[in-house]
Amino acid sequence: MKRLAGTVVAVGIIGLVVWNVVSHVNASPPAVGTVLAEPQAKPTFDSAKAFEHLKAMVAIGPRYSGSPAIRQTRAYLTRELSALGFKVEEQPFTADTPKGKIEMVNLIVRLAGKRPERLLFTGHYDTKNLPNFVGASDGGSSAAFLVELARAVKDQPREFTYEFVWLDGEEATCNLWDECSKPGKPDHTYGSQYYVDAAKQAGALKSIKAMILVDMIGDKDLQIRRERKGTAWITDAIWAAAKRTGHGGTFVDLSTDIEDDHVPFINAGVEAADIIDLDYPYWHNDQACCDDISRVSARSLQIVGEVLLAAIPDIEKRLAR
Repeated sequence: MKRLAGTVVAVGIIGLVVWNVVSHVNASPPAVGTVLAEPQAKPTFDSAKAFEHLKAMVAIGPRYSGSPAIRQTRAYLTRELSALGFKVEEQPFTADTPKGKIEMVNLIVRLAGKRPERLLFTGHYDTKNLPNFVGASDGGSSAAFLVELARAVKDQPREFTYEFVWLDGEEATCNLWDECSKPGKPDHTYGSQYYVDAAKQAGALKSIKAMILVDMIGDKDLQIRRERKGTAWITDAIWAAAKRTGHGGTFVDLSTDIEDDHVPFINAGVEAADIIDLDYPYWHNDQACCDDISRVSARSLQIVGEVLLAAIPDIEKRLAR
């Protein structure tokens, strides 16, 4: 999965994405005697639902890019999202890796907002190619989290169009993160690189308003540091929401430098933030005991869900200025 480069300062990241055109809705004052609709209930994140998705994917086994298991995982995600009423779009591509050409697929779900510009919520769903690595936190937690986050905001009013992206090919094909990387051709983050390149070719990169990445958020002993490559104001908004919701002890005021799926977006000029706990002793350990379902908790998913739902309105307000 990603590489931890060091600890120092606080930062946040956020990336923007926009492709579909949605008209503004000009609301007129209600006529005299009109019965106003009940206020929209606040969205709620249900970690029990998210954890069921997590357990289902872990039960599939190692889910590395190009494997039959990741195709099974893709089918599971598509089936569950379709059951929630979402249209799932596949973004297939062929990655030229040090291990040869590998077929990969990003999954995309869009929720139209008042404005066509897009706010991205992303995470990867592949696992490291290790014999017994089932990736409960590393790949499973982000994939499961995004399904439940999409459900939670599905019926909420949105200023921007939301786009949920399950990224393939985050993991390096070689043993170490940059072991087989070459200048201009990293051996990792294939899905996010392809997404950004496709947006450039389509002339849609400027329409991306922000990107929020979640990764490795299942750790029972969850502690998330500010990722310093990211956009500071987005990270500040997330950390402020953590304090408001009583989760300041999980979103700690320490900083770290991590390479992950947000970096291709940042390099392309997109604001982005990474919510990740890389201080996880079971990370990329190929023993059958490690990064399995016993090492993660629904409570950790709940904390991240509550914080992100509390932060989104502030992020939208800032982007709308």
